[in-house]
Amino acid sequence: MRTCLALLLCLPIGLAQAQDSSRGDWLRNPAMGNYKGYAEFKMGRYEEARKVWETLAGIGNGDALFNLGVLAEDGLGEPRDLRKAETLYTSAARAGNFKSQYRLGLLYSAGELLPRDLDKARVFLGMAAQAGDRDAIERLATLGQPAAMLTPFQQAELLGSSGRPAEAAALYETLARQGDRSAQTRLAWMYEAGRGVPRDLDEAARRFQLAAEAGDAEAQYALAVMLRTGRGRPADATQSLLWLRRAAQQKHPAAVSALASETAAAAH
Repeated sequence: MRTCLALLLCLPIGLAQAQDSSRGDWLRNPAMGNYKGYAEFKMGRYEEARKVWETLAGIGNGDALFNLGVLAEDGLGEPRDLRKAETLYTSAARAGNFKSQYRLGLLYSAGELLPRDLDKARVFLGMAAQAGDRDAIERLATLGQPAAMLTPFQQAELLGSSGRPAEAAALYETLARQGDRSAQTRLAWMYEAGRGVPRDLDEAARRFQLAAEAGDAEAQYALAVMLRTGRGRPADATQSLLWLRRAAQQKHPAAVSALASETAAAAH
């Protein structure tokens, strides 16, 4: 691989291009497109994020379909529409997106935002579990059990899937203080989107940093994007690439794709 004054000292070429990319670029390089969409999301520019993700959804990209589902479920930049979210999550799940598979499993098992359907919940949680998702494996094992028998983290997940985000955030906060890195990441996402808590990118970044340092791959990827865009954290291309690599080493799908795009761009 060709280096550029040692790659860590260079601006990430592929990710830098993502900030000024166009529709054709997104279609040629979906990883770059998804990065662009996520950067717009972090800035609260939901319409711009939607444009990117709708383009990629047109070619069946699972990450883009999932992200569109999040916008629809939370009513970010558009009226809240749970049926639309369900359709998008289902398409993403069938495209192999484990986040959508897990999300549908939670929504169908909670039976508040969508009609309760344990058979569907079992199918989608099983798909995510087969992909190796730890949370899905653990939730599948407790499917159908009363909420009181769930772990505190699972109870928080259930609250978040039952239209009670503020209660979910409070429980994640308790778990995060106890050192639960997954709960810390979940809470960071909530601060980023303003779900159950006031939208606060600085607080989201602080929590992503804590979870990333504790080894959570999702937090490492999110922190990488923040450091690249200068949202929530001062822009630092070197640190961004460092965290992106750490997330990719843990096989985080979006990080693996983004790093592959970065490596390919640097080689030309």
